[in-house]
Amino acid sequence: MTRTKRETERKYEAPSAKDTSWLPDLTSVDGIASVVGEGLDELDAVYYDTEDLRLVGASATLRRRTGGADAGWHLKLPMSGDSREEVQVPLSDTVPDALRDLALSRTRGGELRPVVRIRSTRSTRHLVDSEGAVLAELSLDKVRADSLLATTKRASWTEMEVELAEDADPLLLDLVDKALRKKGIDRASSPSKLSRALEETGTGASRLPDTCAETVVPGSAAEEVLRYVDGQVHALVDLDPAVRRGLPDSVHRMRVACRRLRSTLRSYRAVLEREVTDPIREELKWLGGELGAERDQEVLMERLGVSIGASPRELVLGPVEARLQVWNVSRTSKARQRTLDALVSPRYLALLNSLATLTQQPPLRRKAVRKPEKVMVKAILKEYDRLAGRVAHALELSPGTERDAALHQARKAAKKTRYATEPARASLGKPAKRLGKRVKAVQKVLGDHQDTVVARDALRHLALAAHAAGEPAFTWGLLYGQEQAVADGRERELPTAWADASKPGLREALVTEGGRCGGARPAYRRCLSPGQQ
Repeated sequence: MTRTKRETERKYEAPSAKDTSWLPDLTSVDGIASVVGEGLDELDAVYYDTEDLRLVGASATLRRRTGGADAGWHLKLPMSGDSREEVQVPLSDTVPDALRDLALSRTRGGELRPVVRIRSTRSTRHLVDSEGAVLAELSLDKVRADSLLATTKRASWTEMEVELAEDADPLLLDLVDKALRKKGIDRASSPSKLSRALEETGTGASRLPDTCAETVVPGSAAEEVLRYVDGQVHALVDLDPAVRRGLPDSVHRMRVACRRLRSTLRSYRAVLEREVTDPIREELKWLGGELGAERDQEVLMERLGVSIGASPRELVLGPVEARLQVWNVSRTSKARQRTLDALVSPRYLALLNSLATLTQQPPLRRKAVRKPEKVMVKAILKEYDRLAGRVAHALELSPGTERDAALHQARKAAKKTRYATEPARASLGKPAKRLGKRVKAVQKVLGDHQDTVVARDALRHLALAAHAAGEPAFTWGLLYGQEQAVADGRERELPTAWADASKPGLREALVTEGGRCGGARPAYRRCLSPGQQ
């Protein structure tokens, strides 16, 4: 049995855990009426990671802790700001399969083993409001850390944590922070006990992987492209646990990360060797396809459900809702299993390893050292010209299945063009952003059209099934007609949307911005690591 909670906390250096005269009176903080001592706990935690500390490298931790109110296995995953998601599983002797699976995108199948033991004597105080509700928990920890790897060095220190209670106002942390800083109490330099333990026992420095075997010229095309690629790889890795648990919108966002990566590796072949990136693109296409079945069913079911719900009741003839639900359950179950099977497959692990190698040892080409403006303008315009050809071809065709297919190809070209502008925004600024925005509008029109193509196909099959079962097919036909009307409307909108996206000024502004680049780049070279993004 697993349970999750959002943990929002800040860590501080603490002069002493025994003599607390240095602590300010926190009842002076707005909203805090009293500070209530909760006594001492002895906490004993063993942290698990791979030999080369892949979890730590991905800002995640896995521990088995005894003592205190929440003894058990804890997997902590990064969120925004001061927050992390903590997934808890009851105590057992070995790493629970549930947590092993949730950590898989970060461990990439590496064996989990004990790396550090951290024991803490914890003194806890509750920060309470006037009605007795706990707003936050302040903990003073006297920490002893022992490396469980090659080194036998120990470390000890004292630290303080202020953790926000569930549903409490995050502003409270800022107010407490201000009170602590007035007393000269600074934020901790390490983000977690484990990070500090690895640093002070000398465990982490020799085991964390080299994040950049290739050197990258500052301000070069390679730096811009790799920053974007690294961000999308992180997004894919971070979304994996959410997809496994079926959290809302997670499949869609992971699929988009796959698409962005594929498009970037394609558009910027002048920067990264295609002999390395083309196989990765194929595997990203495979993963996106496996995720697509579940995502497409989500979108289709929502669309049909809304249409039926908006239909006058006198026009809903027969067991329409029931048939739709039965149809959805069957397809959703298969699609969900397809997603889960993909995420536990050796093929997926191989892809994760390839992506890690790509960011740690980028296969740079000769043009990678060039100015980003020049390289990126050329890449964007190449995708843009391809989009123009696809749109022109589609508009020449008569309405029908051939035109539907051509419009779908134009939609995919619009996505590639839009994604090509995203890594370039730091270098090309407003012209890249403006072009991306106009192309996105074209993509939306084409996307809505493609949704009607998929919906019409599903409605036709539902109508046939209803007819075969002796049910009225009238409503399915009505919905089909509505989708056809939407498709016709989007086809009429396309020329206007494309006219806005194909104005000469957009292209000229992009070329002009690229031509402004001048001056020599720094002569030195450095590594580009995920921690510097």
